[in-house]
Formats: sequence, structure tokens, C-alpha cells
Amino acid sequence: MNFLLQLDQKLFLAVNGLHSPLFDFLMYWASDKFIWLPLYAFLLFLMLRKYRRQPWMLILAIALLVTLTDQISVKLFKDVFERLRPCHEPALEGLVRTLYGQCGGKYGFVSSHAANTFGIALFAGLALKTVQRRALAWLLLWAALVSYSRIYLGVHYPADVIAGGLTGACIGWLVYLIFARLRNSTAPESGSNP
Repeated sequence: MNFLLQLDQKLFLAVNGLHSPLFDFLMYWASDKFIWLPLYAFLLFLMLRKYRRQPWMLILAIALLVTLTDQISVKLFKDVFERLRPCHEPALEGLVRTLYGQCGGKYGFVSSHAANTFGIALFAGLALKTVQRRALAWLLLWAALVSYSRIYLGVHYPADVIAGGLTGACIGWLVYLIFARLRNSTAPESGSNP
């Protein structure tokens, strides 16, 4: 376990040490929650258009997804493992590069950004697969970019974002399965919604 933690720190320092003014700008904005609001609105529009006969079920599924990814990443991981973020780790003092002095909360395992974005990516990608065949691949790339930005900005170790991404992806997949099953069980016999 000690070996894995040391490897995680070395990988973190390697990624966090690669920086340029252009990537500082890009990664700072990639990590910002609000810059992605147009993407969220567009995905919601596409999903509501596809599932127009049961919009309430879609809204409930999305609310469940966001609640689970956010709360599980905090209550079942951060509050349990209490692993310090790299920018709060005394052993790394002076080695971690953050932008604008931003570090976040005390604990970082797992990354809520990674859990939330991978949860959204899996759910939306699966929900839109019959309309947009490549949606899942593009959304997974987006989630990976957001997750990478968290390491670049010095607020998460690679293991934080990998575990957060896996957690979010599993939750996104499970919520989609529940949504699909409920939707199919309430769909009319003939002419059911795609």
C-alpha cells in the first residue's frame, strides 16, 4: 500500500509539474463547474426531446444521479478515508503548484468532480446512444479532461480522480439501468417511446 501511495505522489508531481500559461488557462476553466452549464443544458435538451413522453422520469433520474455521485463521493469516501489533498499535504509543501491559491476542502479521496462528470457522461451517453452514436465516447473524453485538470491544478492525486471516475461511472450506469427499466415498465404497449 505504501508503494502505491508513493507511486501516486510521483505521478501527481509529474503531472502537476507540467505547466504553461496556455494550459494554466485551459485547465482552470476545464475545472470550473459553471463553464459547463451550456453543455448540461444541451444534454438535457437532447434527452428531453428523446424522452418527451416521460420527462418527469428523466428529471428524477438526473436528480438521483447528481445526488448520489455528489453525496457518495463525500460521505462514503472523503469523510471516511480522510486522505489529504496534495495541496494540504505537509510532506509536499513547496512542491505542489496551484493556481490562484485555490486548493479546495481538506480531503480529496475521491474526486467529486470526477465522480460527477463520469456519472453524467455514462448516464447521458447511454440515454442518447440511439440518437447520437458517439455521444458516450465524447462525453467520456470530456469527463477525462475535467478529471485531468484536477491533478494539473494540484487539488487531487491521480488515484483520487481514477477512483472518483470509476465511482461516478458505476453510479451513472446503475441509474441509467433503473431509468430504462422504469421507463420500459411504464411505456404504452404500442408506439412506445424510443
